[in-house]
Amino acid sequence: MLPAEVLRAIAILLALLAAVGLALGAQLQNDSVHQRVNGTGINRLGVKQVLGLMKRPRWLIGTGFLFIGVVLQLAALTLAPLIVVQPIGAVALVITSFLNARIYGVRLGPRTIFAILLTMAGIASFVVAASGVATDVEMSDEKLLQVLGVLALMLLLFGFLMATTGGTAKALNYVFGAGVLYGFVATLAKVIIQRLIQGDYDILTLSAGIALILATVLGGWFVQNAYATGPPDLVIAGLTVIDPMVAVGIGIVILGEAEGASFQTIVTFSLSAIVAMVGVYLLEKVHPQTNEN
Repeated sequence: MLPAEVLRAIAILLALLAAVGLALGAQLQNDSVHQRVNGTGINRLGVKQVLGLMKRPRWLIGTGFLFIGVVLQLAALTLAPLIVVQPIGAVALVITSFLNARIYGVRLGPRTIFAILLTMAGIASFVVAASGVATDVEMSDEKLLQVLGVLALMLLLFGFLMATTGGTAKALNYVFGAGVLYGFVATLAKVIIQRLIQGDYDILTLSAGIALILATVLGGWFVQNAYATGPPDLVIAGLTVIDPMVAVGIGIVILGEAEGASFQTIVTFSLSAIVAMVGVYLLEKVHPQTNEN
């Protein structure tokens, strides 16, 4: 068995590669969605429109990259705590921002670059703080039930918001919803992996797998609608901030992966999260493609 430090380094490398898959997949899917909605007046995708995307080669290739990213991310989660692995996906923001700008000939002004750097600074600070205190923990029935209970409340909330907002939701709304759901997806994946390692092959673990699938499907629908109303780097920025913040929050509060964290570390976590979220908010306000919508 390799030393814990080596395993954590391998996990970080796998998470970085997963971020590349996420960035490429997001760009290709975004291109396909925009080709689908351009000139149609559609700013929200229903089930029919999403199913139609599955006939587009570019969208399918993007899905393939995303699948590779997910596999690499799951491999990373088997080797290191959730609160170390999940935030590394922020690297996808840098890749997507400059890739998208090159493809569409969009000039990223100083304010846009500042928003990206602010987001990255918040995430980087969070990862550094987390890597020093994170520990793998036993995934008990009680912890899993708490995660499932909070997810059920989130699904009820999103159902209510979807029913009341109609077609008025903007890209940032969809990004927020997807980020929250994908945060639960990452958490449930880590919980399931750990419980299988522990030998807990029971109905509760199966329930977690079903919940993971439901959250993935609904989160994917939110992402496609976000692509229809905003640029891919906004989507990636939101996902690489909200997703890990939700996952890390659950990892700390419910799973107990940072029980040894000092008060100063908790403050660093909080300030880093605020900085990153401010960066995403600014990106939505100043991004040239967002302002065109």
